[in-house]
Amino acid sequence: MPKTLFDKVWDSHVVTDLPGGGSLLYIDRHLVHEVTSPQAFDGLREHGRPVRRPELTFATVDHNVPTDGRPIDESTLSGKQLAALSRNCREFGIDLFGYGDARQGIVHVIGPQLGITLPGLTIVCGDSHTSTHGAFGALAFGIGTTEVEHVLATQTLRAAKKPKSLGIEISGTLQSGVTPKDIILAIIRKIGASGGTGYVAEYFGDAIRRLPMSGRMTICNMSIEMGARAGLVAPDDTTLEYVAAEDRPFAPKGEAFDAMAGLARNLATDPGAAYDRHETLDSDRLVPQITWGTTPAMTVDIDGSVPDPRDPAEERALKYMGLKPGQAMADLTVNTVFIGSCTNSRIEDLREAASIVRGRRVASGVRAMVVPGSEAVKRLAEQEGLDTAFRDAGFEWHHAGCSMCLGMNGDILRPGERSASTSNRPYEGRQGPGSRTHLVSPITAAATALKGTFADPRELVG
Repeated sequence: MPKTLFDKVWDSHVVTDLPGGGSLLYIDRHLVHEVTSPQAFDGLREHGRPVRRPELTFATVDHNVPTDGRPIDESTLSGKQLAALSRNCREFGIDLFGYGDARQGIVHVIGPQLGITLPGLTIVCGDSHTSTHGAFGALAFGIGTTEVEHVLATQTLRAAKKPKSLGIEISGTLQSGVTPKDIILAIIRKIGASGGTGYVAEYFGDAIRRLPMSGRMTICNMSIEMGARAGLVAPDDTTLEYVAAEDRPFAPKGEAFDAMAGLARNLATDPGAAYDRHETLDSDRLVPQITWGTTPAMTVDIDGSVPDPRDPAEERALKYMGLKPGQAMADLTVNTVFIGSCTNSRIEDLREAASIVRGRRVASGVRAMVVPGSEAVKRLAEQEGLDTAFRDAGFEWHHAGCSMCLGMNGDILRPGERSASTSNRPYEGRQGPGSRTHLVSPITAAATALKGTFADPRELVG
C-alpha cells in the first residue's frame, strides 16, 4: 500500500499499540533546554531513575541566556534555570552546550548544524518549534514537561492518536525579495491559525525543491503556528549535501552516512499515496508578507492595509496593536527591528539581511539588533564581515540566544512599542508587556530598519 512520508517515519517507530488506542513511539533524539526540563529531572531524581539513553539526549541553553555578553546572575530566575540545567546534565551524564560553549545556540539551530538532526528520525523537545527539524524528513514535535521526563526515562513517547496527513503543494518560483518566511505566512494566512490542527503537514512542490535547507527549516518551524503537530519535507540531494558538510560532528560518516542516505532516498511519499487533506499555494504571485494582528494568520501583503475586523478576535487584535482599518502598513512607524530567533537566525538569513543594509544607515530613532542563532553562526558571520556591515549601518550585534523572540532574557520592548521581527509569534506580550509585534522576513526587517516604517524589500534587493 502506498505511504506518505509521515506514514513511513511514524510506522517505523511504533514500539507497540497501546490499550485503548494510541501508540508508544521510539524516540531517536531528545533535545533539552533550560526552561522545560527542571521538573523533569526532579521527577527522575525523586523516583531514582537514570536517563535511559544519555548519548541520544542533547542539551543547550537558549531561552534565558543574556545575548549582550554579560555574566549570568544566578540570583535571577533565568540564572537559576541555567544553573539547574548545568547541574542536571552533570548528574545524569548528558552532553550540554552551555553558556560560553562554542557549540551553544538556539536548540533548533544547533540540532541541524551539529549533525544531530537526520532524515527519518523521531525528534522531540520541550519546545513547540521542534517542528523545524522536519525540514530533514524527520518527524519532530514539541512535548510537555511530563513527556520530557517520560522520554528521559524510557526513550519512548506515548502518542494518544496518530495525526492525519496534510499535503501542502507549493508551486511556482519566488520573485526576488520574496522569501520562505513569506511562503509560510501566506499559508497560515490562507488556512488559519488552527487550520492545521490534528494534522502533520508535508510541504512539497517545485518551490520547495528549489529552497536551501535554511528556507525549508523556516517553513517547517512555523507549522505549529497553523495548529499542525509537525511539518515535513522529504529529504533529497540538498538535504544530504547539508548533512555531509565537514562541520557536522554528530553526523554519520563513511559507510554509516551511505546507509543513512539510502534510507533517506526511500522516504519520499509514494506515488498514489493519498493525504487526508490537500492544500496549494502558487508562489509566482506571492509578495512579501507582514502580520498586522496577534496571530500569524492576521497577515497582509507588505504594500497592503489593515483590514476590517471579521470577528471579535480581530477587533481585539486591532485595539491591542493600536491600529485602525485602512491604515497602510507602509505608514506605520517602527521602534525596534529584531533579526533572530529559531525561525530566521541562520547564516543564510544574516547574509540576506546584510546585503540590504550594507552601505546604508538605520533610520533615526530605530533600535535595530541582530542575534545569531548559534555561536557558530556568529563566528562564521564575523569571518565573512557581516557583523561589520550591520554595525556600520547602526545595528547591535549580539551573542546567540532566543533573545527578543519571547523576551525572557532582558531583550524586550517597552509597552506600546512596535517591532518588525523575524520571529514566529506576534502574540500579546510576547516580546514584553504591551509589545506590538509584526512578523516579517529578514530582508523585510532590514529594509524596515533603514526606512523607519515598514518597507518593501523588493525596492532594495540587488
